[in-house]
Amino acid sequence: MHVTLWVLQVLAAAMFLFAGYLKLAGSPDMVALFEAIGAGQWFRYVTGALEALGAIALLHPEDAALGALGLVGVMIGALITDLFIVGITPVPALINLVIVGIVAWGRRSELRMLLPRS
Repeated sequence: MHVTLWVLQVLAAAMFLFAGYLKLAGSPDMVALFEAIGAGQWFRYVTGALEALGAIALLHPEDAALGALGLVGVMIGALITDLFIVGITPVPALINLVIVGIVAWGRRSELRMLLPRS
Protein backbone atom coordinates (compact mmCIF):
# COMPACT_ATOMS: atom_id res chain seq x y z
CA MET A 1 0.00 0.00 0.00
CA HIS A 2 2.87 2.36 0.80
CA VAL A 3 4.33 1.98 -2.71
CA THR A 4 0.92 2.47 -4.30
CA LEU A 5 0.40 5.70 -2.37
CA TRP A 6 3.80 6.99 -3.48
CA VAL A 7 3.05 6.16 -7.11
CA LEU A 8 -0.26 8.03 -6.86
CA GLN A 9 1.44 10.96 -5.09
CA VAL A 10 4.08 11.32 -7.80
CA LEU A 11 1.44 11.05 -10.54
CA ALA A 12 -0.78 13.62 -8.83
CA ALA A 13 2.17 15.92 -8.16
CA ALA A 14 3.09 15.89 -11.86
CA MET A 15 -0.51 16.62 -12.88
CA PHE A 16 -0.96 19.43 -10.38
CA LEU A 17 2.42 21.00 -11.07
CA PHE A 18 1.54 21.13 -14.76
CA ALA A 19 -1.95 22.49 -14.10
CA GLY A 20 -0.60 25.06 -11.66
CA TYR A 21 2.06 26.12 -14.13
CA LEU A 22 -0.53 26.66 -16.87
CA LYS A 23 -2.58 28.85 -14.58
CA LEU A 24 0.34 30.86 -13.21
CA ALA A 25 1.94 31.30 -16.65
CA GLY A 26 -1.28 32.69 -18.10
CA SER A 27 -2.09 30.02 -20.65
CA PRO A 28 -4.76 31.44 -22.99
CA ASP A 29 -7.03 28.47 -22.24
CA MET A 30 -6.75 29.09 -18.49
CA VAL A 31 -7.32 32.83 -18.89
CA ALA A 32 -10.46 32.09 -20.91
CA LEU A 33 -11.66 29.48 -18.40
CA PHE A 34 -11.32 31.82 -15.44
CA GLU A 35 -12.94 34.60 -17.46
CA ALA A 36 -15.92 32.25 -17.95
CA ILE A 37 -15.99 31.51 -14.22
CA GLY A 38 -16.35 35.23 -13.60
CA ALA A 39 -14.35 35.43 -10.36
CA GLY A 40 -11.52 37.44 -11.91
CA GLN A 41 -8.00 36.53 -12.93
CA TRP A 42 -6.76 36.80 -9.33
CA PHE A 43 -8.62 33.55 -8.71
CA ARG A 44 -6.56 31.88 -11.46
CA TYR A 45 -3.38 32.85 -9.60
CA VAL A 46 -4.72 31.61 -6.27
CA THR A 47 -5.82 28.32 -7.79
CA GLY A 48 -2.52 27.85 -9.61
CA ALA A 49 -0.56 28.58 -6.46
CA LEU A 50 -2.67 26.15 -4.41
CA GLU A 51 -2.17 23.45 -7.03
CA ALA A 52 1.58 24.00 -7.18
CA LEU A 53 1.97 24.09 -3.39
CA GLY A 54 -0.18 20.98 -3.01
CA ALA A 55 1.92 19.18 -5.62
CA ILE A 56 5.14 20.07 -3.83
CA ALA A 57 3.65 18.95 -0.52
CA LEU A 58 2.73 15.57 -2.05
CA LEU A 59 6.41 14.95 -2.71
CA HIS A 60 7.50 15.85 0.83
CA PRO A 61 6.83 12.91 3.19
CA GLU A 62 5.95 15.01 6.23
CA ASP A 63 3.53 17.18 4.25
CA ALA A 64 1.99 14.66 1.84
CA ALA A 65 -1.18 14.10 3.86
CA LEU A 66 -1.87 17.83 4.23
CA GLY A 67 -1.06 18.41 0.57
CA ALA A 68 -3.51 15.72 -0.49
CA LEU A 69 -6.20 17.07 1.82
CA GLY A 70 -5.73 20.59 0.47
CA LEU A 71 -5.93 19.34 -3.10
CA VAL A 72 -9.14 17.47 -2.25
CA GLY A 73 -10.62 20.86 -1.38
CA VAL A 74 -9.34 22.44 -4.57
CA MET A 75 -10.77 19.61 -6.66
CA ILE A 76 -14.17 19.74 -4.95
CA GLY A 77 -14.28 23.40 -5.93
CA ALA A 78 -13.20 22.55 -9.49
CA LEU A 79 -15.84 19.83 -9.75
CA ILE A 80 -18.62 22.16 -8.59
CA THR A 81 -17.38 24.89 -10.93
CA ASP A 82 -17.23 22.51 -13.90
CA LEU A 83 -20.73 21.19 -13.24
CA PHE A 84 -22.67 24.30 -12.34
CA ILE A 85 -20.83 27.41 -13.50
CA VAL A 86 -18.80 26.66 -16.62
CA GLY A 87 -20.75 23.66 -17.89
CA ILE A 88 -17.77 21.60 -19.03
CA THR A 89 -17.18 17.92 -18.43
CA PRO A 90 -16.28 17.21 -14.80
CA VAL A 91 -14.40 13.99 -15.63
CA PRO A 92 -10.82 15.37 -15.30
CA ALA A 93 -11.65 17.07 -12.00
CA LEU A 94 -13.33 13.91 -10.76
CA ILE A 95 -10.34 11.74 -11.67
CA ASN A 96 -7.97 14.12 -9.88
CA LEU A 97 -10.32 14.25 -6.88
CA VAL A 98 -10.35 10.45 -6.66
CA ILE A 99 -6.56 10.24 -6.86
CA VAL A 100 -5.87 12.82 -4.15
CA GLY A 101 -8.75 11.43 -2.12
CA ILE A 102 -7.11 8.00 -2.12
CA VAL A 103 -3.82 9.57 -1.04
CA ALA A 104 -5.51 11.58 1.73
CA TRP A 105 -7.35 8.46 2.93
CA GLY A 106 -4.21 6.35 2.77
CA ARG A 107 -2.28 8.97 4.75
CA ARG A 108 -5.06 9.63 7.28
CA SER A 109 -2.99 8.28 10.17
CA GLU A 110 -0.43 11.01 9.43
CA LEU A 111 -3.19 13.61 9.56
CA ARG A 112 -4.26 12.36 12.98
CA MET A 113 -0.74 12.89 14.30
CA LEU A 114 -0.98 16.58 13.32
CA LEU A 115 -4.17 17.19 15.28
CA PRO A 116 -3.88 18.29 18.91
CA ARG A 117 -5.11 15.76 21.43
CA SER A 118 -7.79 16.87 23.84
